Amino acid sequence: MTRTELLCLIIYFASTTCENVRFDNYRVYRVWIQNPGHLEILQELENYQDGLSFLEAPFPSSETVEIVVPPHHFEHLTELFEKYEMKFEIKISNLQSLIDNEQPKVFASEATFGWKKCHDLIEIYEWLDELLEKFPVLSNYNFGTSYEGRPMRAVKISHKANNPTIFIESTIHGREWITAATATYLLNELLTSTEPEVIELAQNYDWVFVPVFNVDGYAYTHHHNRIWRKTRQPNANLDICIGVDLNRNFDFNHLSQGSSKNPCSAIYAGPEPFSTPEALALSEFVKSFDNLKMYLSFQSYRQRLLFPHGSLLWGHTENYKDMNQIAHKAKEAISQRFGTEYSVGSAAEADHQASGTSIDWVHAKLNVSLAFTILFRDKGEAGFILPSNQIIPNALETFDGLKAMLKEAQILNYF
Repeated sequence: MTRTELLCLIIYFASTTCENVRFDNYRVYRVWIQNPGHLEILQELENYQDGLSFLEAPFPSSETVEIVVPPHHFEHLTELFEKYEMKFEIKISNLQSLIDNEQPKVFASEATFGWKKCHDLIEIYEWLDELLEKFPVLSNYNFGTSYEGRPMRAVKISHKANNPTIFIESTIHGREWITAATATYLLNELLTSTEPEVIELAQNYDWVFVPVFNVDGYAYTHHHNRIWRKTRQPNANLDICIGVDLNRNFDFNHLSQGSSKNPCSAIYAGPEPFSTPEALALSEFVKSFDNLKMYLSFQSYRQRLLFPHGSLLWGHTENYKDMNQIAHKAKEAISQRFGTEYSVGSAAEADHQASGTSIDWVHAKLNVSLAFTILFRDKGEAGFILPSNQIIPNALETFDGLKAMLKEAQILNYF
């Protein structure tokens, strides 16, 4: 595709779009990347995506990408794909229908906090306040304020001094609702379970939970745009391209492989490391824990268990073999309950290259030996719009995996 053709295409999309809160009759296209020309076309569309939403960024290592397409773009996008012999399929014919069926109808008598649905930010924070009143071992942290003025909160379970700390960061991307639901489920289990194994875990580790990291993005997905990924901070001189990908905004290998300088991109890294108040606040908070031994980033989807590095330029970590061994133990444990199969490896090798990520920064800059990203269910059938009946199964198998990780890490003398 020539630069002139690309420019014409970009101008077309930019001139015909407006923000849509609902996704009635929107389609999700799966497009195959079969040569460098296909990749270039998709990257240009992703960079200037007005009217289109890429559910995942197109990378050289990508086999496919998925794009949310409004009805008025069907004809033009199909013509583009056919012209350049790009294989595609319509994966979802009406995205709004999937969104409407994601959350169950909850009657007033059932309107307590639970895991039959995904809760919004206010409901999660109100539930945290209830827990803080009930459990003296639970401490509250207001560790920052988002761009839109929302409090950034964490809680810590601590039964005794000098415990090693496990830090769980969740919902780095607004649309990944399953991550907040899973984090709150695990928090509840560690506080209320009567199982001896869980009690032992709760008492012998300090557990820090950030149930919603990207608070503005998460709130926006509940009230405006269900598939929003980034923060909500405007970018200089660009009213239509809002936000930064928090998982590209950390101060390690910033703006290198697998990130973008373009504010319209889903993986826009920001102009500099920690340019977002959210990433900066979290970084300062994480640094406050002297005995931090394991950092977990809960994300979705694709069923992958990843560890540093996110860039091939940095090669393997010094303890690559150990992290790989720990991750494989988790993979085995996760598969036992429901048969859910995860893939395992360094982020650059098992997923795609990404720079400025939270786990790379924690591992490299804070010298935390064990740092993992867990990409939850599913493999793309529902993607980010995971039905609420999968919350508890996902949480159960995640806890199975986490128990196995800690057990193997103990064997390897990390605790």
